[in-house]
Amino acid sequence: MARVPLISDRSQDLSDEQVAVYDHVAGSRGRMIRPYEVALHAPAMALPMSELGAQIRYHSTLTDHDRELAIMTAAALTGCAFEWESHHPIALEAGVRPGVLARLQGDLPGELTADESTIIEFVRQLHASASVEAGTFGSAQAALGVTGVVELATLVGYYTMLAYVMGAVDAC
Repeated sequence: MARVPLISDRSQDLSDEQVAVYDHVAGSRGRMIRPYEVALHAPAMALPMSELGAQIRYHSTLTDHDRELAIMTAAALTGCAFEWESHHPIALEAGVRPGVLARLQGDLPGELTADESTIIEFVRQLHASASVEAGTFGSAQAALGVTGVVELATLVGYYTMLAYVMGAVDAC
């Protein structure tokens, strides 16, 4: 049970600002989703969060595969079941192999491609220390380019932020 009421229905007693953000989020995602059911308690923060999320999900230069692999890695590292469950089918559809997802959940042995290994290690290092070792950074930059590395780092920060916001109120 979440520690704050989730704002999942537009008919709840919402301020005009909350209604506008609710409509924006639901319109851009097709429905209201849990991170914003929490964030709508602070609508001035929820709107830019939503816009950044849309940029990451729908307008990034990262391939669908690479984006979803990074999201699933971040979800595994934060322990956010909501993120994991929400993105699992999307990751599979984007071509992330089931064995790779199993490895993320339990660090099981298995083969990774060089690019998969680079993305996972980049996310792990950034998550653990807010930094990335030079070798990992170089590999990521070679695979993704400068723009891709900046987008990947932003993605990690964004999905970690969502996990923290939901986790703080027991909604993850």
